[in-house]
Amino acid sequence: MNETLENSCDILFTGGEVIDGTGAERLRADVAVTGDRISAIGDLGAWRAGQKIDANGRIVAPGFIDVHTHDDNLLFRDADMTPKTSQGVTSVVVGNCGVSLAPLVLGGAPPPPPMDLLGNSADYRFERFGDYLDALDATPPAANAAFLIGHSTLRLGAMSDVTRAANGGEIDAMAKVVEEAMRSGATGFSTGLIYAPNKAAPTDEIVALAQVAGDAGGMYVTHMRDEGADIDKSLDETFEIGRRAGLAVVVSHHKCAGRENHGRSAETLARFDSARAGQKVGLDVYPYTAGSTVIMVDMVDAAERVVITWSEARPEFAGRDLADIAAELGCSARDAAAQLIPGGAIYFLMDEGDVRRILAYPHAMVGSDGLPHDAHPHPRLWGTFPRVLGHYARDLGLISLEDAVRRMTGLSAEQFGLKDRGVLRQGGFADITMFDPATIIDSATFEQPMTPAAGIDMVMVNGEIIRQEGRVTGARPGRALRRNV
Repeated sequence: MNETLENSCDILFTGGEVIDGTGAERLRADVAVTGDRISAIGDLGAWRAGQKIDANGRIVAPGFIDVHTHDDNLLFRDADMTPKTSQGVTSVVVGNCGVSLAPLVLGGAPPPPPMDLLGNSADYRFERFGDYLDALDATPPAANAAFLIGHSTLRLGAMSDVTRAANGGEIDAMAKVVEEAMRSGATGFSTGLIYAPNKAAPTDEIVALAQVAGDAGGMYVTHMRDEGADIDKSLDETFEIGRRAGLAVVVSHHKCAGRENHGRSAETLARFDSARAGQKVGLDVYPYTAGSTVIMVDMVDAAERVVITWSEARPEFAGRDLADIAAELGCSARDAAAQLIPGGAIYFLMDEGDVRRILAYPHAMVGSDGLPHDAHPHPRLWGTFPRVLGHYARDLGLISLEDAVRRMTGLSAEQFGLKDRGVLRQGGFADITMFDPATIIDSATFEQPMTPAAGIDMVMVNGEIIRQEGRVTGARPGRALRRNV
């Protein structure tokens, strides 16, 4: 670890064990913070500090980076970013699954699914991507955010009918919007090819837009067309898009969905290894056997259990099992689901063995895919990162604590190009999470999904403490992380 000749700092963490985010073994060291940067790491017992934080018995780690979120609007609605900062997250990546809050103005029309995951029509008010980032600069949240521009957002803005392929003029119009987004600082381009606004887009249309992002140094992030029976075809398409457009690819929330596909992760991860030999390919995963999205009738049959997270037509059903709702309504589960649209649901689709295999894959990042505007959300919104650290790393020993931290910090910062973040080192930004390795664990459950995690003692963003001992401080030092800035 490095020391400097300086002997004073603003904040000094003393007596803790540093896990630096690179995967290296933990090391007893002090950490000095001056302004928004880490000024030294080492034996700093003689240093003077404006504030000293006793880290004895604690891990001092980089702040966690949630690479898969739908927090585009949470950045405004809950500037403290409570579901994320309460579990140690200091940076989020928004605009995933082809759904970004900007640039789109709906003018009073209700947002079609899955755009309604982010809010109502009034929330879609930004004509330019840069306007959205400027608004965040004007009213900073507690956490940092990096940004993807979504394909569904683009199609709804450029096309009167999204049930077909875009024509040449529409592709050109969307490409100009992508160019503006990339100039404004977007990290890349995302798709959600399972969803209605994206589903009709052929591979060539996606390549054309991904090429624009790639030419500007951006990346491609995708919720693939299929995560079940046709997962191989979807992986082939994803890797093809990356090769043809010449940019890095990240597969979102990798899973093998549906009982008939349980166990196939051994096969799919081998395909990732093969692709990685010739191109830049990554993936993220959340540590649960259930997923969550809008209510989709076709997904009901594939799930072993469905829990409703919200329904505009029947809000009183939030948090209840679809099977019980169907019995109460005297109809099939499919018919009950159709009656609840628009709405959201949790779908129990995955196998625990696959979840563990993907989590153990050395190139897998951690992302929550939490949906912050659901009335009864999936517990991953509040529990993802402590669950990986406490349940899978500490209790099950699936991966080491050092490797678990790497999957949610250094690896994520590297793949998403978050400069000087994700690793504790001299000169890096002071995004820091201090936690108790003996007690950290998720507390959110499917029954009580908004329960804060245990074991997070302190969270710092850009050198300012935003949470301490379970309470927010009111500081909101988060920044819009424009690409390569």
